[in-house]
Amino acid sequence: MNSSWPMYCHDQHHSGRSIYNTTNNSGVLKWVYKTQGFGYYGSTAIDSDMTIYAAAVGLYALYPNGSLKWQYLPGGWFESCPAIDKNGTIYIGSTYADYNYLFAFYPNGTMKWRYYSGEDIFSSPVIGNDGTIYYGGESHSINALWPNGTLRWRFQTNHVVYSSPAIGEDGTVYCGCHDTYLYALYPNNGTLKWKFPTGDWIRVSPCIADDGTIYCVSTDGYLYSIYPNGTLKWRIWVEAGTSPTIGQDGTIYAGWSQLYAINPDGSVKWIFNPGGTIQGGTPCISRDGTIFFGTSSGGDLIAVNSNGTERWRAHIGECESAPAIGEDGTIYIGSMDSNSRGYLKAYGSGPLNSEANGPYTGVIESVVQFAGTASGGILPYRYHWDFGDGWASDKQNPTHSYTAIGNYTATFTVTDNQGNTSNDTAQVTITYAPPSVSITKPDKSLYILNIRTIPFPHPLIIGPITIKVTASQEPLGIDRVDFLIDGKLQATTLTIPYKWTWYTPSFSRHTLTVIAYDSSGESASASIDVWKFL
Repeated sequence: MNSSWPMYCHDQHHSGRSIYNTTNNSGVLKWVYKTQGFGYYGSTAIDSDMTIYAAAVGLYALYPNGSLKWQYLPGGWFESCPAIDKNGTIYIGSTYADYNYLFAFYPNGTMKWRYYSGEDIFSSPVIGNDGTIYYGGESHSINALWPNGTLRWRFQTNHVVYSSPAIGEDGTVYCGCHDTYLYALYPNNGTLKWKFPTGDWIRVSPCIADDGTIYCVSTDGYLYSIYPNGTLKWRIWVEAGTSPTIGQDGTIYAGWSQLYAINPDGSVKWIFNPGGTIQGGTPCISRDGTIFFGTSSGGDLIAVNSNGTERWRAHIGECESAPAIGEDGTIYIGSMDSNSRGYLKAYGSGPLNSEANGPYTGVIESVVQFAGTASGGILPYRYHWDFGDGWASDKQNPTHSYTAIGNYTATFTVTDNQGNTSNDTAQVTITYAPPSVSITKPDKSLYILNIRTIPFPHPLIIGPITIKVTASQEPLGIDRVDFLIDGKLQATTLTIPYKWTWYTPSFSRHTLTVIAYDSSGESASASIDVWKFL
């Protein structure tokens, strides 16, 4: 089946890893589909034409935009994940119905056949290379059906089977059971190849690494690594909650109150605290290494980078559903609200959006720094700035100098990899440079009767003193200079030289401030603290 996500945990090995990137996925909610009734414990599969199959109170076939294509309501629940064969046939088992069946549907929603199981089917079916459908049953069995819906074989276990079978490269069927064993069965007749004991129930699915190693999680809290011959390779404590899945580099992901990343040799790579329990929200991994999973008590869909740092999270409500990855990087996941109503939600990049991040201000003939941001759409982006004065740049964060004062409108345009565009504008105000002003007298010296005598740590003035100022502005020139003592205006001068004689006696420290104004009203100031006596 040429599909982005044809079954539970993506493939026969239940690796949980996709061949598609999610680097563009920023966690934007694209759409929500409300299912009928209460509860959402099933998971999602996707066929080759990107139809999404959601399992809840009913089986729902949805178009990529989230609208309904068709639905089937069995009178009970679907609490597993559909599996899609190479011809597009959809298989899924029902629970809590008057009659429990394993169903087969054509892609148009008509029923192909149904097999009466007489038991609740919590196990997600998996399809062998020859079309055989394997699933576990609540009546203590692992079952194989021919593609025409007749029984091929049944293996009897000693307890209920909620685990979903996985298939090895040689066709061996691996499935866990509440009797604490992981079973390995021959595919042709269902006879026992071996069984491996754990310390408690195995509720979740095993997964199989590229080298044939089988991983399973037991409710005893351990992740078991098992050789293809059924002997223990290693085990490590990871709590118990999710089915384990495997990244492209062989890292195994599993957990409960924390997500554990385990190296293929059994050592801990990192541990991530999601702030909630992972119950059913089995991790899936995109080609770029991002791990996605849902939390039940926390109610979040979380994206974690391959180094164990959080990329983003979205609150979705209680989640006991395994996410699926579409070929465009969209994440599909089921959840429930506070009233237990079920929803399928799609998270992705959202529409392309650009932000010019204005307004900007600057002075003539000086550099203005622009900063554009973009989100959504499909990476990579192309950028273009029109500065509003006849000049432009194709950088995301360019600089530009304006040669005339005035108000300009700068336009920032982003184009994504599919040719979609988004633009935003920012106002730019360019003025002349403000005046420059400095106090040349007094400086850090002792002044006696307006005469500088010796250097001093601070300006110390005895008697009257003439305050001198230099001020300039090109091309407008200086309109006036104000002299202030402790914030109170004392004098104003209009012409060069800019000076004022301070006669008022004093015996304390003061703040001397001068303010220079140009003809446009722009100003600049300078201040010093002085001590004055007499």
